[in-house]
Amino acid sequence: MKKTKSLGNQGEALAVDFLKQSGYDILELNWTTGHKEIDIIAQLGDIYIFIEVKTRSSNRMGHPEESISPKKIEAVTEAARIYLYDKTYKDIRFDVISILLQKDKAPEIMHFKDAFY
Repeated sequence: MKKTKSLGNQGEALAVDFLKQSGYDILELNWTTGHKEIDIIAQLGDIYIFIEVKTRSSNRMGHPEESISPKKIEAVTEAARIYLYDKTYKDIRFDVISILLQKDKAPEIMHFKDAFY
């Protein structure tokens, strides 16, 4: 497995644990439609939350959350629209979980709520 894929999988597992500890219900992991993917779909009360997880091993190339492009935002929001097509919901939100996994240090997890629309 590629190092970046392994790092991403570790980050997503940490994000799921973080969300569960914060009271979120995890509905889907790595949900796809066509070539679009949503890392985590969660629910908190009657709010559907679509979460993009970004993990890095250093800040050398910037913070993890800074790597989310407008194209990625468009893909996630389009995938969310498709996911919600036959669902009943009150509200939705798009979050980002940024994880920094540096060697010999505790993971740094930041949760950005309402990160994009």
